[in-house]
Amino acid sequence: MANAATATLLLPARTLLAGLPLPRGLGTALGRADALRGEAGARAQLQRHFAVLPRGWPVAALTRAVDAADAAGARWLRADPAWIRPDINGARLFAAGEGLRLAREDADALLPALQPLFGDAGMPIDAPHPSRWYLRLAPGTPLPAFAEPDEALGADLGDTLVDGGLDGAGRTACADARRWRTLLTEAQVVLHNHPWNARRAEAGKPPVNSLWFWGGGAPPDRVDAHASVVHGGDALLQGLAAKAGAAVAPLPAAFAPAPGEALYDLRDARDGAELLRRWLEPLAGALRAGALGSARLDFADGTGFSLARGQRWRLWRRPLPRLDAARA
Repeated sequence: MANAATATLLLPARTLLAGLPLPRGLGTALGRADALRGEAGARAQLQRHFAVLPRGWPVAALTRAVDAADAAGARWLRADPAWIRPDINGARLFAAGEGLRLAREDADALLPALQPLFGDAGMPIDAPHPSRWYLRLAPGTPLPAFAEPDEALGADLGDTLVDGGLDGAGRTACADARRWRTLLTEAQVVLHNHPWNARRAEAGKPPVNSLWFWGGGAPPDRVDAHASVVHGGDALLQGLAAKAGAAVAPLPAAFAPAPGEALYDLRDARDGAELLRRWLEPLAGALRAGALGSARLDFADGTGFSLARGQRWRLWRRPLPRLDAARA
C-alpha cells in the first residue's frame, strides 16, 4: 500500500540556491519530478495552498485572530508602523511591520499619541503585537485597495498608498483615497514630532515615522487547505491554518517524514547550503525510502516541483545539476 504521507515546502526564491551543486540523490529526484509554474509573490504562494471563501485576502482579520482572538464580528485593517525616507522624487518605503523589529515598549510609547486621531475618525487603533497594528473599522467604512508592504518596499509612497477601486461602499475612489491620505499625513505629523523617535535615532534605530494601511476585510467564512498540520511561526500562515481546521506546530530544525499532509514554512530561509542539507536532501531520501509518498516544493518566484516515489522509474531523465538549471 502506498505511503499516504505528503509534505509541502514553502521556499524562498530559487536565487537563494543559484549556483549550488545539488547532491546526486536530490538532483536525480528533481530531474525526474514534474516541474510546476505559477505566479510569483508572497500572496500567490500562499493562495496555492489556501483557498479563502468568499474570495479575497483579509490579512488583517486573519492575523488579528492569531494576535488577539477577537477578530469575529468586525472588519479590520492593518496600520503597521513604517519607516519612510524622503528623496528627490518624493518619499520611499524602507521598512514596515516586522521589518522594523519593534519591541513592546516602542508600540506602548507611540500608540497613545495616535489613538485620539483614529478614535475621532471612528476606527480605534491598537497593537496586540508590537509590529502588527490594527484599525477596527466602523460598519460601512469604504476601503481603497491598499498595496501590500512587500510589494511597496522601495517604491514611491505617493504611487503605492492605494491601488485602485473600492469595496462597493458607493463613494468614488478619488474621494476615499483623499480621506485616507489625509489620515496618513496627520499620523505622519504626530509620529515625526514624537520624542520616542528622537530616542530611537540616538540609539541608531530607524524612526517609526509613518503607517502602512493594508490587508483590510472581515474574517472569511471558510478557508480550505490540503494540509492537516502547518509548521511555522508566520501569523498569516497560522491564521489561515486555524481557519482551515489544520493543526499549527513549530518548524522543526530539519525535515523528517510524519504521517498526514504536512506543510512547512521555509520562506525566511537565508542559507542555501543549510536548506539543502537540512530539508531538501532528507526529503528526497524519505521519498526513496518509501517513508514519504509525495512532496511539493513551492518557490516564492513561482517555480516548483511535484515529486512522487513512482517517478524513480523515469530513468531516461537526467539528474538536475543545479536548481537554476531547472525546467521553468
